[in-house]
Amino acid sequence: MVDIHCHILPGIDDGAADLYDSLNMASLAAKSGVKAIVATPHCNVPESPPNYFDEHFRNLLLKTRKAIEKEGIPVKLLGGMEVFATYDLPDLIKDGKILTLNQSRYMLIEFGFYEEPEFAEIMVRRLKELKIIPVIAHPERYEFIKDDIEFAKQLKATGCIFQANKGSFLGRYGSSTEKCAFELINQGLIDVIASDAHNPDIRTPHMTSAYKKLSDKYDVHKLFSTNPRLICTNQPL
Repeated sequence: MVDIHCHILPGIDDGAADLYDSLNMASLAAKSGVKAIVATPHCNVPESPPNYFDEHFRNLLLKTRKAIEKEGIPVKLLGGMEVFATYDLPDLIKDGKILTLNQSRYMLIEFGFYEEPEFAEIMVRRLKELKIIPVIAHPERYEFIKDDIEFAKQLKATGCIFQANKGSFLGRYGSSTEKCAFELINQGLIDVIASDAHNPDIRTPHMTSAYKKLSDKYDVHKLFSTNPRLICTNQPL
């Protein structure tokens, strides 16, 4: 498996508090069959540290990667971000402040939970103009998707990728999010399932429960392994 959404970098956002947490998260992921993790700290969130790509970000990624290797944990750590969508995002991309997923053309994007659907359409279109393929993080959690599955189809038709959280299928974000997650996957709109892990205790990167729950009815190999690997190697899905 490949996890393209994980808040494993220590002390940079609301994910891993320290390197000890990061190592425990990497170990949990490895035990559930994850071979590679993309570190995706929150970036560009209003009224929060911006976490743009700079020397500190680079060094933190390298430090965490080396620590995982030193501990002998069989997980490869890749670079990325979970980027909050704002109108100035295209300019930030042009300025080199934003990381795609493992330096591919795929970028992990999140919206405000109560964002207007028109803004989501505009942002997807603007990113596509920059030759970037938006990977929409946890669409099942957005009210504009829950309220209108037809809009989800419309947005998906623009060429973006939908990444669902594994916890959504386990009821971790409430019944309405679980219901939406299954509506989306039943209509073939989910491309990737990732952990969106934030710590080694509650929102963990351990994938087994979700994988087993979905394995009887859905192509879990494609959702947990094939598609995320294609994204990380910059190949079409």
